[in-house]
Amino acid sequence: MSRIGKKAVQIPSGVTVTVKTDVASGDVVNAQGVKGAMAMTLPKRVRVAVEHDTLVVSRGGDSKPEREQHGTARSKLQNLMIGVSQGYHKVLEIEGVGYRAQIQGSLLSIALGGIKPALFSVPGDLQITVDNNTKITIRGVSKEHVGEAAAEIRKFYPPEPYKGKGIHYEGEHIRRKAGKTAAA
Repeated sequence: MSRIGKKAVQIPSGVTVTVKTDVASGDVVNAQGVKGAMAMTLPKRVRVAVEHDTLVVSRGGDSKPEREQHGTARSKLQNLMIGVSQGYHKVLEIEGVGYRAQIQGSLLSIALGGIKPALFSVPGDLQITVDNNTKITIRGVSKEHVGEAAAEIRKFYPPEPYKGKGIHYEGEHIRRKAGKTAAA
């Protein structure tokens, strides 16, 4: 039995969960909370049941695919509960002279020293805010979508090791390198 998979998922207060059992495609878990609503389809081999104020994840057999998906399904359910009750966020910082970001309708425009600014289309399920033109905050219900959007924005100009310019996560340590030295 999976150590992670056999732990029950606590349903936070203010969250309503419904489970629709479907033998052909797998269980569908719908969660409605303060921050929003999400639905998740579990793999066919994994079942979930609501017992009091917890979700219990079980598997049909002991084959390798069932064991692999057991813990993963439980972790995704835990992320679903946290997302609809508290939400997720990531903060990106822009470092460099003249580098700045701004929201233009549903687009995030980031000036990174080139002729044209880098544009990122904000998905409908995320909220992006910019503070002081250099701090980008991404908020959403889905942990996967928030992390994916942050990674795509960071790809425009990853931090470089010599001057530290670029887009990096808040609190991320950039390992610095010494530059070239002049010949004596």
